[in-house]
Amino acid sequence: MLDPMLARIASDPNYDKLRTRRLKFGWTLTIIMMIVYYGFILLVAFGKDLLATPIGSGVTTWGIPIGFGVILITIVLTGVYVLRANREYDDLTDRIKREALK
Repeated sequence: MLDPMLARIASDPNYDKLRTRRLKFGWTLTIIMMIVYYGFILLVAFGKDLLATPIGSGVTTWGIPIGFGVILITIVLTGVYVLRANREYDDLTDRIKREALK
């Protein structure tokens, strides 16, 4: 038998909205990250010449900024998720809690 509070939460339209938005946004970010990460791995596997090409006349190669780019994209995507979670998902969660505790 389902707990009455869980039933109230499950029947709340805000819960469906929260669940759908989080799922869709999470998958979008996951797909972006997988493309970036596996793109980098494929570049390491099949584009070694490009990664080993020096930038200008120095010793730094293109592999260094591209690798840092992968790390930077990871940090940015995490920040985007946290920003959206704090602005949008927390409000929906609060509304769901208020409705469930009535």
